[in-house]
Amino acid sequence: MPGRRAATGVFAYGAAAGLAADLILGDPRRGHPVAAFGRAAGSVEKLLRRDHRGWGALHTAVCAGGTAALGALAARAVRDRPAASVALTAASVWAVVGGTTLGREARAIGGALAAGDLEVARERLPHLVGRDPQALDGPAMARAVVESVAENTSDAVVGALVWGAVAGVPGLLGFRAVNTLDAMVGHKSPTYRRFGWASARLDDVAGWPGARLTASLATVAGGDPRGALRAWRADAAKHPSPNAGPVEAAFAGALGVRLGGTLSYGGRVEHRPVLNGEGRAVEVGDIERAVRLSRRVTALTLAVCVGGRLAVTAMKRRRA
Repeated sequence: MPGRRAATGVFAYGAAAGLAADLILGDPRRGHPVAAFGRAAGSVEKLLRRDHRGWGALHTAVCAGGTAALGALAARAVRDRPAASVALTAASVWAVVGGTTLGREARAIGGALAAGDLEVARERLPHLVGRDPQALDGPAMARAVVESVAENTSDAVVGALVWGAVAGVPGLLGFRAVNTLDAMVGHKSPTYRRFGWASARLDDVAGWPGARLTASLATVAGGDPRGALRAWRADAAKHPSPNAGPVEAAFAGALGVRLGGTLSYGGRVEHRPVLNGEGRAVEVGDIERAVRLSRRVTALTLAVCVGGRLAVTAMKRRRA
């Protein structure tokens, strides 16, 4: 029992410290751990890539499984030292979350749009989204930023904290590895349609709980809970992504704006359904509102994850 309580305390203090470090420091400009993982995964890909799902599954297992295993070994090495365990958890949270950089980039694009400098906004947009910025005007870029803030709140913050609460350091690192692999090889292209299948499907599974928690907290923390819930129920399933759909729909309803529509990725045009059709068009000022909503969701996620661990520990203690 003391071990369970100690583990809950380690996660609570470590996660809070890691989020504080992210808030103060943001992402490092050089030597980011996620970038290092990406380079390593790229090297493994060169060795294993074949136009075959089995080889893709092996690539996913080596990269994501290996990362989670390293996290487990590191956590085991310090498990009898609470201070070191907290420090390891804090460092892991700081390494895998990206809320501060997400907000900083979104605000930079919003500032350029507010100043009427579309070229600067187009230069910075690829830092957030994979769309072709030359095909977007000011309102379309503002919409893209709000959509990115919504989706990345789930992918870059909430999902990681959820898996950290469930599985500690291995959960934190494993989730970020899976999410990064999906960004690298999970897209539907002739090169990765089969090889990236396992990474894409695993990302869908790993992202499921974080996406639903993000949508729930955006509904609670936004300016229009009823509108957020209505948009979530009505429009989430229309989105091609099972996890981005609930998150973007809930953000759209909470902010009272319309998301979705025509998108352009590398010359390929997609016509996505409109989310929250009752809302108005996105304006530049909505970028700041989306960032603030993301911050509130992050704070609530920490409280929910710590509270959840305390509740589970209490139930186990009563049964013992």
